[in-house]
Amino acid sequence: MTSIKNNIDNVKMQINQACQQQSSTRINHKQNQVTLLAVSKTKPASDIEQAYNAGQYDFGENYLQEALDKINNLVHLPKLCWHFIGPIQSNKTKQIAHNFSWVHSVDREKIALRLNQHMNEISKSSSSNDTLLNVCLQVNISSEKSKSGVTINELFSLAETVNNCDKLVLRGLMAIPEKNAPKATYKQMQHLFNELKAQYSTVDTLSLGMSNDLNTAIAHGSSMVRIGSAIFGARN
Repeated sequence: MTSIKNNIDNVKMQINQACQQQSSTRINHKQNQVTLLAVSKTKPASDIEQAYNAGQYDFGENYLQEALDKINNLVHLPKLCWHFIGPIQSNKTKQIAHNFSWVHSVDREKIALRLNQHMNEISKSSSSNDTLLNVCLQVNISSEKSKSGVTINELFSLAETVNNCDKLVLRGLMAIPEKNAPKATYKQMQHLFNELKAQYSTVDTLSLGMSNDLNTAIAHGSSMVRIGSAIFGARN
């Protein structure tokens, strides 16, 4: 418990320091404007519960079946907020819609429409019309063939599709820049985010930055950082 709690405290301190370094610029972050998303893939439910008891409530999962096992095992933790951050296969959209509050990796129209369809099914079965799914669009900002993500040219068309879905809330953008990406890559993400934010009132989230590029991401407007090994240790 002490180790995971200490790790979370250390990461939050790093986030705070990165925000303070920007305090004299026009970005002007405050610590509570940067959300820590603990990436818990390959880690057991017991580790997540330790992090939860240390005050961490947002968790990101990449693999659906692994995530479903954890979600089922941790139903007794009422403040848990699950984010799906991995590539999405179309045959997995129903389970993602039923079990997650956020999806960071929407990268094509088919996925958006299927998620919206399943959210409507949930609303009908629960007699509740206020069930919504928060969505970020994943941008393949470094144009890597090995990574998912919408191209820049297709981004705003996809954003319009999501915005027109009655059960999806367009919250922003997500990206995984290539290793040692130049600052120009982060500037481009910041520009795309600001452009999207100007068009849609619901947009408030730039999911950008991991353990190795946290400072650079926050310097370029990130409002949510995805941290795994710095909290839970090396992946299994």
